[in-house]
Amino acid sequence: MLDVPRTALLIVDVQKDFCEGGALAVRGGDRVVPLLNQVIRLLTPQGALILASRDWHPARTTHFRGRGGAWPPHCVAGTAGAAFHENLQLPAGTIWISKGQAPGEDGYSAFDGTTPEGHSLSSALADRRIERLYVGGLATDYCVQQTVLDALAHGLVVTVITDAVAAVELAPGDGARALDAMTAAGATLATSGDLT
Repeated sequence: MLDVPRTALLIVDVQKDFCEGGALAVRGGDRVVPLLNQVIRLLTPQGALILASRDWHPARTTHFRGRGGAWPPHCVAGTAGAAFHENLQLPAGTIWISKGQAPGEDGYSAFDGTTPEGHSLSSALADRRIERLYVGGLATDYCVQQTVLDALAHGLVVTVITDAVAAVELAPGDGARALDAMTAAGATLATSGDLT
């Protein structure tokens, strides 16, 4: 199934605040970590690009409830909660994409973010001639979904790693509906085991 040339793995927001004990914990968020590590170990030796997005919010933002947003404070830039999960084994050379950095931005999609050098995700992928994305991370019904929809809109071939995502589920079934929306837009679904 793997077609590694021009391929990237995009890990979405596997940060402490979205995992067990975090400020906005996703149920089952921790279970994606060993599965993503398995995919990293599979793809890295074959030369695939690894990218990791992160929420990187200012302390005062309209994204948070105190200023009219939907969410409690989480992933504030530079705090312990904004760090990647301590067991996530990101290899040297991983490109970090920071999003939601401006006070008026939600930053759900990794395509809203920038690299440390200030480049957009779309330009980072285009510069490396990436055509296919494998996507896993948190949360299925928000940042994963929006990232996948934007990736498809940019003409990329996208596979969602279904056992390496977890949903917020503010309403029951939101995770399944998100997967349906992504497949309806053209994404394919696979488990981490399917990639081996």
